Amino acid sequence: MNNAVLQAVLDAIEHRESVALLSVTEGDGAFAANVGQHAALWLDATRPPVGNLELGELTEQVYVEARRTLDDRKHKQIERATAQGHVKIFVEVQVQPPHLIIVGAGHIAMPLAAIAKLNDFEVTVLDDRPQYAHPSRFPTADHVIAGPFRAELAKLRTEQKALDHHTYIVLVTRGHQYDIDSLLEVLDDPLAYIGMIGSQRRIRAVFELLEKEQGIPSQKFDRVYAPIGIDIGARTPAEIATCIMAEIINVMHKGPAISLSEQIRQERAARLARITEKAR
Repeated sequence: MNNAVLQAVLDAIEHRESVALLSVTEGDGAFAANVGQHAALWLDATRPPVGNLELGELTEQVYVEARRTLDDRKHKQIERATAQGHVKIFVEVQVQPPHLIIVGAGHIAMPLAAIAKLNDFEVTVLDDRPQYAHPSRFPTADHVIAGPFRAELAKLRTEQKALDHHTYIVLVTRGHQYDIDSLLEVLDDPLAYIGMIGSQRRIRAVFELLEKEQGIPSQKFDRVYAPIGIDIGARTPAEIATCIMAEIINVMHKGPAISLSEQIRQERAARLARITEKAR
């Protein structure tokens, strides 16, 4: 392998960047001489690849598909056939860790940040109070941001490109109005997970109010995990943080556990079905 390609991959891993290593594994005809060629590339299409597969007009097609593969976070073999020959390229992905953004730097946020880091998440903590959003309170977090909730979330979207489908957001601010405000900021982003703390009664009232006053379709709230977490009988901040992290891992790996929010939806649907049946 070309030293420059190897170094690019190693540097990306060290800096926790997502990178794809492309290797030509098979080729015949005009592509027979390409076997053993390598290239490294990133999701950012404006960033030039390191190395060259030397596949002519096929090169850019392969790069486009390799970036999709990197975005999907799964290895893949790409095959192409032309009149000049047949070629196979293996795409090995090294992905950045999943990103947890904790909105609110209170008593639940501290153990949650520590537990998330133990599970190899990149961790960002955000609060509008500098005395709470301070690195000394979150020594394991990668980023601690002090500033207005919606404005900082918007910056994470536009400047950091952070609100993507590998990002998990937990809304645990000091007041429900801040949770709601933050929810409205991120509700349309392609996030892997949105969790919001609050009782079943309060959550339902908030969603109904937003649906009525702001015309937000009720289906949009189906993706919000609220009340947050998996029901393990948690009481202390550390226990609540544990049940939140359990839900996030369950969502990430499509696990079998039933979230508290889904459990409540199922129970509500069952009650409505019984009421409907009795009314017949």
